[in-house]
Amino acid sequence: MTTFTPDGTYYHLHNTGDDNDGKALILIHGLGLNHAMWRHQTEALVEMVSHSAKPSYHVLSYDLYGHGKSAPPPQVPSLTLFSRQLKTLMQHLKLTRGIIMGFSLGGMIVRRFAMDYPDMAEAIAILHSPHDRDQAAHDNIQQRVYQAKANGPDATVEDALIRWFTDAFRTKRPDIMDEVRQWVKANDRDIYPSIYQVLVDGVKELVNPETPITCPALVMTGDEDFGNNPDMSAAIAKDIPASELHILKGLRHMAMLEDPETCNAVLIRFINSVTNTAFS
Repeated sequence: MTTFTPDGTYYHLHNTGDDNDGKALILIHGLGLNHAMWRHQTEALVEMVSHSAKPSYHVLSYDLYGHGKSAPPPQVPSLTLFSRQLKTLMQHLKLTRGIIMGFSLGGMIVRRFAMDYPDMAEAIAILHSPHDRDQAAHDNIQQRVYQAKANGPDATVEDALIRWFTDAFRTKRPDIMDEVRQWVKANDRDIYPSIYQVLVDGVKELVNPETPITCPALVMTGDEDFGNNPDMSAAIAKDIPASELHILKGLRHMAMLEDPETCNAVLIRFINSVTNTAFS
């Protein structure tokens, strides 16, 4: 089922059965992208749940405000706003709890959500997501925001593709490069920089969080994801007592698209561990 909420959030819900107890596996995309980035994970998760003895989770992906087909942000973008967007979506779909997986900016949103609405977060996966930056890294990403504000999303997309995919994959799959390029370029140049700024500023409220994250968490990144590096992921995991850390070898930022089989295996193993279910 694909449709919109009253507040303009575009979503895709895979209904896997009636015995889900109001629960879902929820996927949140990153900056400048949309729910389609999860196609390999969505397919694997739907198959996983559908073939279980008792389907117990729906699978849900959606577009953040200002992305894809969703409405523009109703106020100045912030992690709190995006956290509330997810809560509103879950309430609209009568979902009470979820295992929530977020990529990059989405990984920041799942942390904010677990802090804001702990009873609704059964577990979270924080994938290729930033944490505390040194001054050079902060200045680097802030400069990209200024470039996007001056010249639109086009100004940063080519450098992003280099950071996001390995050299070999970019050469092998120009079709995926074109697809991701078009996703980024489709963003509204007047909205995109303000959401990009959340990626810069939002980490401050996630470091040593005043409201602890108590649910189980998977923290994962690639050893070549230099903007969201293993040291950052280790620091995120250190902040969350019930967490596990996984570093992907030879992969960069968008490992979910480049090597979905490896990523899916880690996600499914994590879901099994927190649900005590032998999904496969």
